[in-house]
Amino acid sequence: MSTVSQPANRPEQPPPATVTDTGAAPGPAAGPDPAGDRHRLTALQGLAALSLDAMASVAYGPESIVLVLAAAGAYGLGFTLPVTLAIAALLAVLVASYRQVIVAFPNGGGSYAVAKTHLGRRSALIAAASLVLDYILNVAVSVTAGVAALTSAFPGLYADRVWICLAVLVLVTAINLRGIADSARAFLLPTAVFVASIMAMIVVGLFRDAPASTATAAGHASVLAQNATSVGALLLLKAFASGCSALTGVEAVANAVPSFRAPATRRAQRTEVALGALLGVMLIGLSLLIGRFHLQPVEGVTVLAQLADASLGHNWAFYVVQFATMVLLALAANTSFGGLPVLMGLLARDNYLPHVFGLKADRQVHRHGVLALAAVAAALLVFSGGDVNTLVPLFAIGVFVGFTLCQAGMVRHWHRERSAGWLGKALLNGFGAVLTAAAAVVVTATKFAEGAWLIVIALPLLVLSFEAVHRAYGRIGDRLGLGRVPDPPRRARSLVVVPVSHLSLLTGEALNAAVSMGDEVIAVTVTYGTEERPGVEALRRDWELWNPGVDLLELPSPTRSLGRPIASYVRDLTDRRPDARVTVLIPEAEPAHLWQRVLQNQRGAVVAHAIRRDTDAVICRLRFRLAP
Repeated sequence: MSTVSQPANRPEQPPPATVTDTGAAPGPAAGPDPAGDRHRLTALQGLAALSLDAMASVAYGPESIVLVLAAAGAYGLGFTLPVTLAIAALLAVLVASYRQVIVAFPNGGGSYAVAKTHLGRRSALIAAASLVLDYILNVAVSVTAGVAALTSAFPGLYADRVWICLAVLVLVTAINLRGIADSARAFLLPTAVFVASIMAMIVVGLFRDAPASTATAAGHASVLAQNATSVGALLLLKAFASGCSALTGVEAVANAVPSFRAPATRRAQRTEVALGALLGVMLIGLSLLIGRFHLQPVEGVTVLAQLADASLGHNWAFYVVQFATMVLLALAANTSFGGLPVLMGLLARDNYLPHVFGLKADRQVHRHGVLALAAVAAALLVFSGGDVNTLVPLFAIGVFVGFTLCQAGMVRHWHRERSAGWLGKALLNGFGAVLTAAAAVVVTATKFAEGAWLIVIALPLLVLSFEAVHRAYGRIGDRLGLGRVPDPPRRARSLVVVPVSHLSLLTGEALNAAVSMGDEVIAVTVTYGTEERPGVEALRRDWELWNPGVDLLELPSPTRSLGRPIASYVRDLTDRRPDARVTVLIPEAEPAHLWQRVLQNQRGAVVAHAIRRDTDAVICRLRFRLAP
């Protein structure tokens, strides 16, 4: 069964290339695309579109370290800088690794592409599933964190936080549906303001001998443990793992290489390095300020707010930092919208997701991936009630799994390639794999009871779903004979069935098309009983007066069904004429205005559904466009 649509009263145009639902998914586009290049990213735009997650993590990464080390008192806080330096070293390893991933896998996919090539199918699916979960949770966490900052400044909005979260999500989704380049331009200013304000805060703070203000923390209870004089290795490892939440988003650039302008790999590498440099400087700078001002974590006030207060004073500059942080946290979801749809497109190409996710709109947007991400994130926002603390325990576990598989895959890459300096590069990636694997284990173990068990369950379920889709496409491919040469085409006698209910220009266009495409044409009309007999007889008289040279056959319907009598007749016709090709041509009027479509009776859709469900006939839906 196939479906064809031919517009009426309009010159025939060559059909555009499409992807079928059951055919092989498309590969990367061949050749340059100058027209579409303007909808792709420059290095600076890539920094705005794909780094918001990583940039915004400086708002909660250092705080995660401090809150863990606070269990060891003021002595424990003295290890903030060493732990941060270890995270910065891991960041450098990851940036160096992903620069190589960008060159080795220019079609994007990041951890998924590396694992697929060097670690096998199952590892690749685990990497893909972990990234999918991380991207989805990043949207929910970023939006709720941004809205939490807003409701902290304006407590009256707290009761409406779920609706505000959904409104922010709709805004980010709408911007991304216009194209990743447009979203990058929209987010350039907030990103620049945030980076500039954090850098200014660090520079000013480093020149101060004492805090400019402590008004923000005044009156808030300290969460610092008292009388602790030692720090265990497990506590340091836990602090390291918690602080590694600042590394989420580092992989987004490698996942979205095809979104960059040519030369895409070079621009993506520049973006990756710039992201790593900015993130590293901000993390280390904030850690230095924590030690310089002997900051103590307090309830109800973020570490970043205390640092802004201490460096800049409790004035307009303090509120600029807070507002920029709030905006960037809310918009950090854009990283997921830039990376996940590309990853879903690659999974669709490999038959692990429905092929519709591999389609692009005219602005180089994976529209279905964007909408699917928004729908799942909206469900999470409603489920969590807009509470960031409900979602944070689930966050960042998946990305560490992806990091580990990517690093391990790159070790195999260097071992196989054995290019100049391969051993040093392999050792670097191997060291990174050990660190990220340890972080994944520690984060999962320490947050298991807080909700991480959901990720432990969801990850294998998602992998099983990928495999189920892959098996389904395999069965469809076998039935279609994909990869096998079909028999030579042979001509069969063509029978065209045209459902009609009245005489009109639409009927005339339908019969014109039918006699042009078929050897034999039969018009059918469904009759419902004696009360409507006068209308049927009037149609019969008009038909005979018109005399189109096509017989009109009446199909009685005692149950007043429209589609079933036509489908039953087509099925009987196919049984009686097995040597003929039966086509059902369904004429439909297409209104000049979109709002007028609600006035249509949908008879064509009803008939098409019945024919598709009950027969193997070809369906042709002829659109007769009504002039304005």
